[in-house]
Amino acid sequence: MTTVRQKHTRRGALSVCAAVVLAVTAGGCGNGGDDAKPSAAVRTAPPAVEPGTPPTASRSPADPDPDSEAETEVLRVYSAMSAERMKAYRTASARGTDLAEYAAPGVLSAFSAELARMRKDRTVIRGDLGHRPRVTRLDTGAPLPTARVEDCVDQSERRVLDTLTGWPMPLPTDQPSRYRVEATVERGDSGRWKVTGYDPDLSQPC
Repeated sequence: MTTVRQKHTRRGALSVCAAVVLAVTAGGCGNGGDDAKPSAAVRTAPPAVEPGTPPTASRSPADPDPDSEAETEVLRVYSAMSAERMKAYRTASARGTDLAEYAAPGVLSAFSAELARMRKDRTVIRGDLGHRPRVTRLDTGAPLPTARVEDCVDQSERRVLDTLTGWPMPLPTDQPSRYRVEATVERGDSGRWKVTGYDPDLSQPC
């Protein structure tokens, strides 16, 4: 394997109290002794606002947490790189993959060297690799935003085939079926995150 060194909407609530004034007038008494008939008029006073209180405006939804967005993007990039890498393993070639979209030149160079060894040994990989990545460190405020990803790679479903015979080759006995990988993911001047370091540790089962 290769060794190379990611609200609530607060709405202002304005409680308005309306003062209702009821005016009642009584009619005068005439010679005919008519009963006085009251008439009522209702007026609504303007809302009561304390002096010096600025008007309350409704607030827009809170902005998303930038660190949460960055972590999501870091894991997406790392997972996409892992998928493209597995695609390259199936043919022992990076041709037709998008590895360069997710891996920085140094990591891509190491992957290419590994694929060249596979071609020399006439091997390809079938099956799949399991992954459980998580972000263990994230610094989006640094001049070069950086994330550290820890992954547990499960190769129990991976099979190495001899391209001449088509026969599967046994997994080396000194390799665990699951091992730990530490990766570095950085956001460059283009604003895109890329995997800049990839360090599998076969001595560390997970």
